[in-house]
Amino acid sequence: MPIYDYQCVECGSTYDVFHKGREVLEDIVCPSCGSLKHQRLIGLPNVGVSTGRSSTPYPSPPPGCDGGAGGCCGGSCGLN
Repeated sequence: MPIYDYQCVECGSTYDVFHKGREVLEDIVCPSCGSLKHQRLIGLPNVGVSTGRSSTPYPSPPPGCDGGAGGCCGGSCGLN
């Protein structure tokens, strides 16, 4: 079920329209001015991205960990 971006020809506002089925042009009404005159905009897919930014590029090992590859120090605890 696609969501399309539209721009009103009358007032210039932009808005999203969720289409449950096929696109019916008579159902698209500007929420700002009520105009039926619009143009569909080219939209980008909605993709969520987490930057995960922190002060260090990788998390520090837990206290008491010597940085070896075994046990929880190697990150394998989450696999159990």
